[in-house]
Amino acid sequence: MVAFEHPHLHPLDEIRPPLSHLDLPFFEDAHRQLGPALVAWAGEQVVDERDDRAACREWVRRLGAGGWLRYCVPAEHGGALPRLDSRALVLLRETLAFHSPLADFAFAMQGLGSGAITLAGSPAQRASHLPAVARGERIAAFALSEPDAGSDVAAMRTRATAVDGNWRLDGTKTWISNGDLADFYVTFAKTDPDAGARGISAFIVPAATPGLDSRAHIELMAPHPLATLRFDDCRLPTHSLLGTLHGGFKLAMQTLDIFRASVAGAALGMARRALAEAVTHARQRRMFGQTLADFQLTQARLGEMSALIDAAALLTYRAAWMRDAAAPDQPLPRAYTAAAAMAKMTATENAQRVIDMALQMHGGLGVRVGQKVESLYRDIRSLRIYEGATEVQLLILGKAVLKP
Repeated sequence: MVAFEHPHLHPLDEIRPPLSHLDLPFFEDAHRQLGPALVAWAGEQVVDERDDRAACREWVRRLGAGGWLRYCVPAEHGGALPRLDSRALVLLRETLAFHSPLADFAFAMQGLGSGAITLAGSPAQRASHLPAVARGERIAAFALSEPDAGSDVAAMRTRATAVDGNWRLDGTKTWISNGDLADFYVTFAKTDPDAGARGISAFIVPAATPGLDSRAHIELMAPHPLATLRFDDCRLPTHSLLGTLHGGFKLAMQTLDIFRASVAGAALGMARRALAEAVTHARQRRMFGQTLADFQLTQARLGEMSALIDAAALLTYRAAWMRDAAAPDQPLPRAYTAAAAMAKMTATENAQRVIDMALQMHGGLGVRVGQKVESLYRDIRSLRIYEGATEVQLLILGKAVLKP
């Protein structure tokens, strides 16, 4: 699969993401400057994505060279802004996903995979990893999920045992993005098996560590490099511990909190691209002596798609703004958890609906392999599952409503 399919049907300069939302009060001057520059850069990038792993390496290289990965780390370690900024992450993912969901994935994993190091790394760990992530010289990964521990993180079985002053990892992680591609894995394991969520710790595991096998690739319906990681007597030095002992669960949740709204941003980007494709097709497709756009039914459907996107956008930008407005050294307010859950759920579910409508509007052409709406239809589906499935977000929201 190639990014930006069928340019002969609609030149890229006719299909660009909108920028009018940058005028909303959620954003500041730094975000308003970021938007147009990123749109211009992304519109010039064409990457062959038939090999998703090679394409991800290329996207990381280009994103690093373009300076966009600097938004994944704080300024102290080569970043673009003083601290991780959720609104910038949302805008970046929205624009990248509009052009290429795989480019969005490559960007997002640099942030998610290094986010725990930003939050809890020692000075040496931060200096070793974060500048290289920002330059695109080192690929990051976040290893949390297991075969029987996805939404139920506390059920993980991977063990980290203290042996001769070092650590030994044994167990399995699966559904790991950038698996067998990353240069290091932020890995979560039980250091106190009887303590549930309170017995989890985090470790930085270099990809070349003996005892780590990442060769079991997982093929998906849309390009996305995943693998299962197996740890068998995997030995790590003491300084591999990331953050405090038994503090891994809290660290994982804090990391996901930063990036959850950005998942909604990626869904927005895909939905906006689907709407743009639908509008272009409706204006060009002739039937019964007029264009498809002349039919009132088409106009009504496009209006519905637009409303679904704007509703999701407002929730997404609100959640990102709430996170950025919180005091840096204080726990996030409870209201943010509900706001992020609402944004993630609404944006991904609405994007699925918008893309389905766009595909339907294309008729038989919509299911033809190589059409943008066809690839978007496959790309969007996983966003309703990863980083908290829709059902998990509903539970979060339900509990928030029931609290006094």
